[in-house]
Amino acid sequence: MEINGYLIQPGARLRFAHLSMAELPVADLTGADLAWANLARANLLGANLSLTNLADARLCQARLGGAYLPLSDLRRADLRRALLCEANLSLVDLSGATLAEADLTLANLTGANLTGADLTKALLAGADLSEAKLCGARLRRADLRGADLQRCDLTGADLRGANLKGVKLAGARLPDGTRHGQS
Repeated sequence: MEINGYLIQPGARLRFAHLSMAELPVADLTGADLAWANLARANLLGANLSLTNLADARLCQARLGGAYLPLSDLRRADLRRALLCEANLSLVDLSGATLAEADLTLANLTGANLTGADLTKALLAGADLSEAKLCGARLRRADLRGADLQRCDLTGADLRGANLKGVKLAGARLPDGTRHGQS
């Protein structure tokens, strides 16, 4: 498949590509290099982006619901107001990423690195963040109702105003550095 002169295929070299508003549902971009690419408002519903380099990519308001992104690099990516419902983001590096107001309802973020990420007002209801690293993450006014935060690291995280109703915290390291359940 070709869009805007870019060949869309596994392993594609698409650094700095201009793919804003591109229609790429269920596209297979496994192992592609999309660093610094502009995918703002792109439709990537159900796309396979596993092992993909999306470092510094612009994905604000992108639709990634049900997308498959395990082991991808999304460091410093701009995902403001992105739709990531039910996306698989296990073991993804989202350190320094901006996910403010993103919808991550029921997303799988198991073992993800969200160190220093901005999740202000993000929707994380029912999301699996077990064993995730959220050190220094901003989760102000985030909706974490029913989320699984077991064994995650929240050291230095800002949870002011966050909805924590029904959150599972067994074994989690809390913002003050203590383990949940320990005194």
